[in-house]
Amino acid sequence: MRIDDFLSTVGIIKRRSMAKEIADAGQVEVNGRRVKPSYDVRINDIIVIKGIHPVKIEVIKLPPGSVAKATRTEYFKPL
Repeated sequence: MRIDDFLSTVGIIKRRSMAKEIADAGQVEVNGRRVKPSYDVRINDIIVIKGIHPVKIEVIKLPPGSVAKATRTEYFKPL
C-alpha cells in the first residue's frame, strides 16, 4: 500500500491528496529516510511526519482497504 494511501486510510491525514503534497514537500520520513508518496509501506516501518504537528508512528499491520474509524488504531501505534 502506498504511503499516501496508508496515511489517509488510517486517519493520520484526512485526504490522500494532502498526504501526497506533504510527502512531495519532503515532510515524510520512513525509517529515517525521506520518501515519495509512492513508497510501499511495510509492517514495522517507523513513519515520521514533520511540520507544525509532528507525528511519529509504527506500522502494526496493513489495512485491506477502507477501514471504520473505530478500528483505525489497530493499524499503527504512536511512538
